[in-house]
Amino acid sequence: MIDVILKKGKEKAAVLRHPWIFSGAIDKIKGKPENGEVVIVRSAEKEFLAYAYYNDQSRVALRLLEWDESITIDKSWYQRKIKAAIDARAHVLSAETNTCRLVFSEADFLPGLIIDKYGDFLSLQVSSAGIETIQEDIVDILRQELNPKGIFDKSDAGARKHENLEPAQGLIWGEAPPEFIEVKENGVLYHINIADGQKSGFYCDQRDNRQILAAYTKDKTVLDCFCYSGGFTLNSLKYGAAHVTSVDSSALAIETLKHNLELNGFSEDKQSSIQSDVNKQLRVFKEEGKTFDVLVLDPPKYAPSRSALDRAARAYKDLNRLGMLLLKKGGILATYSCSGAVDLETFKQIIAWAALDAGREVQIIKQFSQPEDHPVRISFSEGEYLKGLLLRVL
Repeated sequence: MIDVILKKGKEKAAVLRHPWIFSGAIDKIKGKPENGEVVIVRSAEKEFLAYAYYNDQSRVALRLLEWDESITIDKSWYQRKIKAAIDARAHVLSAETNTCRLVFSEADFLPGLIIDKYGDFLSLQVSSAGIETIQEDIVDILRQELNPKGIFDKSDAGARKHENLEPAQGLIWGEAPPEFIEVKENGVLYHINIADGQKSGFYCDQRDNRQILAAYTKDKTVLDCFCYSGGFTLNSLKYGAAHVTSVDSSALAIETLKHNLELNGFSEDKQSSIQSDVNKQLRVFKEEGKTFDVLVLDPPKYAPSRSALDRAARAYKDLNRLGMLLLKKGGILATYSCSGAVDLETFKQIIAWAALDAGREVQIIKQFSQPEDHPVRISFSEGEYLKGLLLRVL
């Protein structure tokens, strides 16, 4: 195994069990490792620090895997890690929920690997060269542990560019998933389109938050923005919302939501869908003088990196300002950010600016986070990407 020696004083991240080491921290490499190869990371004093994936095409040149020198990184190591991740989520799955995230990258000591379960099918995303090199072993392990009907590759994420990997999508093993897979989450039925859907096919990271918000929607008018396949819409209708208006720019999202409404038998007169840019539609509602009791803002990632933070802050502020102006006095706003570069305190400050510009007083009722199948390692705060606020707008 090839040794990678760090510069003096650059071993702190590895000692603190942070899984990333940037290329600038490397002093020398004893050999020429292939990208994705497992190497030994050593301090300037040649002390063992960890085993890691190496990639000279990425700013994160080393993705740390294991801190015990006596351990061998082989197929059985991967099987133990995957099995541990699956076992830790076993209680999430039930008669009411048959979809969740089974493996969450660095949080499960498998940097660059995400596995989502959708009923009898698995959706896999690979975003590191290290996982790419052992993908066949990963698939074999998943077959042994879960015996799914099929495993579908959704490795088309932008993160692959940073590892100099080409996008990949398609059936890896087993039976091809149907156009729509039927899954259940908290007793609500969904049709999931793995092949053409966003990300891995479904946003299971909002599972808990959908249910929390739904408790505030009985007999209320709800506006669900960036509705995608309708998670907040469907939960609101299940809990007795008077009417839900759902907005998304994607035709596929609106079509999928229509399927999901029919699947759950919800009355057509209690829901309406609008295919439109959300920011434009919010302005239309304002011009029309329309107001709502409950409003959901769950936009895509505005800040993919810290360099985009200022631009993202302006976008979040304007979006939330518009949302607040559409709420009745005492209305409820559930607002989210899935940008890892925006921490909770920054998000709160953005909301404060939005409230000031809207001329509204706002109370924080609750703070939202990602569910337990998206755990955050205490040594890797970057894994905490989803945050949100439940607000009362006065």
